[in-house]
Amino acid sequence: MAWDPKIYLDFEDERTRPAVELLARVPHKSPAHVIDLGCGPGNSTALLARRWPKAKLEGLDSSEAMLDQARRSGTQATWHSGDIPSWSPTLRYDVIFANAALHWLDGQDALLARLMGYLSPGGVLAFQVPANFNEPSHKLMRDVAADGPWAAKLKGVRNIVLGSEQGYYGMLEPRASYLDIWQTTYLQVLDGEDPVLRWVSGTGLRPFVQALEGEEREDFTREYKKRLNAAYPMRKSGKTLFPFQRLFVVARRK
Repeated sequence: MAWDPKIYLDFEDERTRPAVELLARVPHKSPAHVIDLGCGPGNSTALLARRWPKAKLEGLDSSEAMLDQARRSGTQATWHSGDIPSWSPTLRYDVIFANAALHWLDGQDALLARLMGYLSPGGVLAFQVPANFNEPSHKLMRDVAADGPWAAKLKGVRNIVLGSEQGYYGMLEPRASYLDIWQTTYLQVLDGEDPVLRWVSGTGLRPFVQALEGEEREDFTREYKKRLNAAYPMRKSGKTLFPFQRLFVVARRK
């Protein structure tokens, strides 16, 4: 899947806020080695650099477009091109940070076990993932995909892994000396025309539209937009309210 940094950063403040709140709960004062998995355009990596200016900082992402943006951000880090499932470092990290990245990946139990194994003793894994996949923004996406003439093409579109507080606790409990897991709902107050469509166009909608071309893509987007605007109507003030849930996990390795 191709990523577009410009579309993703249309809501930079809103997308960065969960990373700020996750980072505030990381119980590590002076880590030597820190990596940002799925670093994207570097907005979350910049937060890590400000908190731990003396740490050796790295960022990993599979999108060259995102990495190009990250390199231009001015954040002092070593940027790596690669995906998280095949990432196999030779050194151990004091903090592994992942902002809205792990929900794209299958095999979560094995994945988290590997990530915990890449930590130094007492090191911290901190990640947050969306928890809104049963909300209209994503349910309607799947409904439209299944309803139209494009159904066969979209049947195999990449699934998103739905994590839960208790599920992540169970996966991490055997490997962690400390666990902090919580969920937050942000009421995003968005401006302009079709703001929820613009939001999901930078993330969850991409696999659907990238599997289609031409008129078929336009028809799919038009139908999805119509249902989306009915589910999230614009208020008289011109604002659109978009509740957005996030699930946060902080685990310290034994």
